[in-house]
Order: sequence, then C-alpha cells, then structure tokens
Amino acid sequence: MKDLFDVSGKVAVVTGGSTGIGAMIARGFVENGVKTYITARKQPQLDETAAALNELAEGEGSCVAIQSDLSCMEGVNAFADAVLAQEDKIDIVINNAGATWDAPVDEFPESGWDKVMDLNVKSIFFLTQRFLPALRAAGSQDDPARVVNIASINGITHPGMNNYSYSASKAAVIQLTRHMAADLGPEHININGIAPGFFPSKMTAFLLPEDPEEMEVDQPIRRLGRPEDAAGTTIYLCSKASNYLCGHTIVMDGGVIAAS
Repeated sequence: MKDLFDVSGKVAVVTGGSTGIGAMIARGFVENGVKTYITARKQPQLDETAAALNELAEGEGSCVAIQSDLSCMEGVNAFADAVLAQEDKIDIVINNAGATWDAPVDEFPESGWDKVMDLNVKSIFFLTQRFLPALRAAGSQDDPARVVNIASINGITHPGMNNYSYSASKAAVIQLTRHMAADLGPEHININGIAPGFFPSKMTAFLLPEDPEEMEVDQPIRRLGRPEDAAGTTIYLCSKASNYLCGHTIVMDGGVIAAS
C-alpha cells in the first residue's frame, strides 16, 4: 500500500496547459516528478507558464511548451508529431483544451457550435488516437497508461446559461470517455474523466462576481475550486491508487450537483 499516489518519472501531455485547470494540473505533475508537455494557442502565455513551472520542478519533473491549435486536424497532427518526435512512450494524456460560446437559443450561430464541438470533442478523440501507440507502449496491467478527459458539470445538469454547444460537448465527452475506456481498457489504457464545478480561471472570469464570497456561499462546501483540487484528483486518476477505475467521470464540484 506504499506510494499509491506516486507519479514520478512518468511522461504526461496536458492540452490547454497554459492557464486555468490545465495549468493547475500541469503544476501538480511537475512538482511531483512528471515530465509534462503543455500546449495552447498563445505562445507568450505558454512560455510564461512553462518557465514558472520549471522553477517549481521536483525530481524528474519538467515542463516543455509546444504551441498548437487543436481546433483543426492540422493542429492536432502537428502537435502529436512534435511530441512523438521526442517520446516513444507516453504515460498520461490530459485532454483539457476547451472553448465555450454563449448566445440566446434563437440567435445561437453555427460557428459557435462548430468551434466548441471541434475543440471540446473532436480534438479529444483524434489526439488520443494519435497517441495510442505511445500509450500502448507505456501501459501494463499493473501500471496502465492513463487518459483523463476534462468534462464539466455543465454536461450533467442544466448550466443556467446559454452555452448550448458547451454543455452538449461536455455531455459528449462523458459518453466518449465511457466508450473509449471499454474499448481500450484491455490494452492497458485506463480512460476516465473529471467534471469540474466552478474554478476561477480566464474562461470563467466573466461569471465571477466582484466579491467571490458571493459565489462561495452558494457552494455546499462554501468555497470555489482550488489548484490542489484539480491537481489532486488528476494525480489520483494517473497513479496506481486508481488502477481499477476505468470509464468513469469524477464530479469535482464541492457538492453542487448533489445539492441540485
């Protein structure tokens, strides 16, 4: 029962890793000895995050930044090629990159639908597909490779917003997680998901009131998500502590859905 949560020495990929939950997860990995590739569209923010994480690195931990646009197949393939040129084995893939769109139902545009679906769902499938040989090479029955898909509680319950393509995409992520997990589990690739509640980030900044305590009081545990919450749950899903967990999406929301 020792070292159940040890992930040191592993190689991970975190999409959308320069800000928000992706950066929180990447920090958790780097500080726990994981060589971590992060990607995002904006190079300056990506480089800034990588530099900050490398200052916090412990043991074999490090952060490598590779710019990409995962909203199109050209970007998915270019990023996969760049990582696979450096790694024969990948232990962990965190599919976190995402976008949202908000518009009234009568005005919701096709462009807002396609943009969100392409990044939030399509890129998860095809990037994981590209990494399958490296994941298979890394995984074993006693230590499977891991894929963690970042969904949202918006894919489980009514969001209370006009983000139709976002909620639909996150529901799709949850089902895709189940489907791929059942198919790839026999190949020693464990696929699970996380459905976060509210975490302060650039994506959610427009929802955050001037006084965050106004929102905290509505949470059953009376606080919002913190970096250690995102990192801790992900590390659990990527360590031998969760070897027998496959095909599930963990709701990480401070009790919001339980109270709804």
